[in-house]
Amino acid sequence: MSLSAPKAIFGIHSVTPYKLDGSGEFYGTLKVLSGSSLELTGDQVKLTGGSNRYTWAVENGSVESSMSLKFSEYPAFVWELFFGKAPTVSSAQSLGEVSALQAKKGLTVTDSVTGVSAIPTSGAQSLKVGKYLLKAVSSTVLKVYHSTDLDHARGIDAEYRTDLLEVTEVTLQSGSNDIASLGIRLTGASMPALVAGDTASFEVLPPYAEKMEVVVGGSSDSTPEFGAIVMAEKRGDNSIVSLDVFKCRASGMGLSFDAKAFSASDVKVDCLYSPEKNGVFKFLSVKALP
Repeated sequence: MSLSAPKAIFGIHSVTPYKLDGSGEFYGTLKVLSGSSLELTGDQVKLTGGSNRYTWAVENGSVESSMSLKFSEYPAFVWELFFGKAPTVSSAQSLGEVSALQAKKGLTVTDSVTGVSAIPTSGAQSLKVGKYLLKAVSSTVLKVYHSTDLDHARGIDAEYRTDLLEVTEVTLQSGSNDIASLGIRLTGASMPALVAGDTASFEVLPPYAEKMEVVVGGSSDSTPEFGAIVMAEKRGDNSIVSLDVFKCRASGMGLSFDAKAFSASDVKVDCLYSPEKNGVFKFLSVKALP
C-alpha cells in the first residue's frame, strides 16, 4: 500500500467575514490578498525548585491565537471591522458636488450681505477635486487657492499662478461670477463689502460614479466581533482547504501611499474562543470529484 498524498495548503483565494449578531450575514469578501496566516502559540508552565537544575513537570498554559490578513483593497466593510466606523456610500452624481462655504478667518466672505452667498456649479465637466480657499484682498477682490493640481486637466485646463497655490482671482460682482476653468460659480452679494484678509473654504468633487466617505477616530467608534472564512487556492487535483474562524476582533489598519505602488495592509486579528462552537476555528480539507 502506498502513502496517501500529503494534505498541503497552497495559496489564498479569499477571506469572507460574517456577522455574529445572529443573522450570519456576510460583510463581503476580500480577493486582492497577498496572504493570511493563523498562529496559535501556547505557553508551557514549568515546575522548578530546589537544587535540581531541570524541570520537574510541565503543564499546558494559555494559548495565544491570532490571524494576519494581508490585503490591497479597501471595500466599505474593512473600515467597519478594523476602524469601527461604517462608511457612507453614495450613488452616482452626474453634476459633481460643491460643499457649502465654511468661514475660516473673519465672516465677510461667507456673509450673504457682504460676500458670497452660494457656490453652485456652472460647468460640471470642469470641476476639479480638492479643497479650495477664498481670500479677500480688497472689498471686491477674491483670490482663489486650490489644494492639489491632480485634476487640473479635467475639462478646461487650470494651472497654478503662484507657489502659494493660487489658481485665479475674481473681482466680485453682484450675482453670478463664473470661473470657467474650475467649473464654479460664485454668487456675489448685491453690494460686496469684503474685509481684506478674511478667508473661507469649500470642497469640490467632479461628477462621479460612486463615493465612499468615512471619518475615522471618533470617541464612540468600536470594532465589532466577526467570523471569517479563509479559502486557500483550489489545487490542480481539486483539493480544497478552508478555515472557519469562529470569533474574531481587530483594531487598526494601515494605509500606505508609496510611489508607483498599491497600498497594502497587514492587519492582526485576535481569534477568540467561541462557547457556541466550543472551539476557535474549523479546518476543512476535501478532495472534490472532477
